[in-house]
Amino acid sequence: MADALAVVLVVDDAPANIHLLSGILKGHYKVKAATNGAKALQIARKAPRPDMILLDVMMPEIDGYEVCRRLKEDPQTSGIPVIFVSGNIDDTERHTGVELGAADYVGKPVDPERLLASIESHLKRSARLPKLHGI
Repeated sequence: MADALAVVLVVDDAPANIHLLSGILKGHYKVKAATNGAKALQIARKAPRPDMILLDVMMPEIDGYEVCRRLKEDPQTSGIPVIFVSGNIDDTERHTGVELGAADYVGKPVDPERLLASIESHLKRSARLPKLHGI
């Protein structure tokens, strides 16, 4: 668990998925949520910005790939790590996510331990959490 609670923005058009992910993150991170891409972009651009974004791919209007593309093009949000959380987890989907700048691609159903490990790893890489032993 982090020394200070980092903020994770969970973006999914299905409230049940937001509830599930929030339950996994509870006690480890402060959670914000958005049910569409436009709201996610709005939250991500507003200070204080989230430290991490968990992003569904399949959403109406603005899909997760477009949200990621816009986040990575904006200097205010380009440094926020994005982890795609999707039921579509083939190599083509992973490749698309990586090309757009995603830190990871986690499949549904979500393995809580794998998700938490990925979040922690990428938060440390982005220097959003204190580094171990000052390294």
